[in-house]
Amino acid sequence: MDKLRSMEIFTAVVDDGSFTAAAARFDMSAVMVGKHIRFLEERLGARLLARTTRRQSLTEIGEQYVEQCRSILAQVRAAESGAEAMRLAPRGRLRISAPVTFGSESLSPLLPRYLAQHPEVSLDLELNDRLVDVVDDGYDAAIRIGDLDDSGMIARRLRPYRMLICASPDYLARHGEPRVPADLAQHECLDFMHWKKLVRWRLGDDDGGAPARASRFRSNNGQALKQAALAGFGIVMQAEVMLAQEVAAGRLVSLLEAHIPAPRTMHIMYPRDRQATPKLTTFVDFLLGHFGPL
Repeated sequence: MDKLRSMEIFTAVVDDGSFTAAAARFDMSAVMVGKHIRFLEERLGARLLARTTRRQSLTEIGEQYVEQCRSILAQVRAAESGAEAMRLAPRGRLRISAPVTFGSESLSPLLPRYLAQHPEVSLDLELNDRLVDVVDDGYDAAIRIGDLDDSGMIARRLRPYRMLICASPDYLARHGEPRVPADLAQHECLDFMHWKKLVRWRLGDDDGGAPARASRFRSNNGQALKQAALAGFGIVMQAEVMLAQEVAAGRLVSLLEAHIPAPRTMHIMYPRDRQATPKLTTFVDFLLGHFGPL
C-alpha cells in the first residue's frame, strides 16, 4: 500500500471519529479503511487505535504518530503547492552557463531587465569557455559557440558569433596597415591562448595559415588582448561584441574585413527530457528576443 495514502486515511479516522466517516471521505469501504490502518500498524509493530464495539481511541503510540503524520502530510502539500506554483509562473533559481566574452559583454548587461520582468526568479550566471555538462553540472541551460555534439539536448539557434580584426590608429601609423593575411607576418599579432594550435590566426584555407612571426604577447583573456591593442602594441582578433564599440569610437580600426574567419554558430541548449518550467521557457524566449537570428 501507499504509505502516504495510509497516513491520510489514518488521520481522517482520528479527525472524523470513525472508519465509516473516513471511508465516506475517501469514497471507499470501511473494510478498506481498516486494511490501511493495519498496514501502518504492521509496519510500526504497534497498535495505533484501541478499538471496542462501541468506540475507538488512540493508543499512546497512536497519539504521537498521528501528529507526525499531520506534519509529514502538511510538508507534502506544501511541496506540491510550491511545485504547482513554479509550473504556473516563473519562479525559482536558474543556473546558466555561457562563454566568457559573450556572457560578460552581451548577456550580463541584459539580465537585470529579465530579472525585473520576473521578480520571483533568481539567476546564477557562470562564465566559462570550457564545455560544461549541462545535466551532470546542474545547469538549467548553456550557451554554446561552435558545432554541437549533444544529441540529447534541445538547441535553439542564436545569432552567429562574429569576429573582428583590429588595431589602434597609433599602431597603424607606426607599422602600416596589413592588406592581405600574408602581411601579418610583419606585425605583432596578439595571441589568444584558448585557440587551437592549428587555427591561430588562420584566416582562410587560401590565406597561408598563421603568420610566421611568433606572438610576443599571449593571454587566455580577450579583454587583456583588447587592452594591449588599445595601447598600440599589436593587432587583435576577438569577438565583434567585444570590439565593436571601440571601432565605432575610433579607438580601434577594423582590418582585413574580407578575410575575417566565418561566423560561428551559437545556440542555447537544455536537456530534452527536462520539464519546461516557466523560469526556463521565459529565459529562452528572452534570449531569442535579443539574440535570435535576424
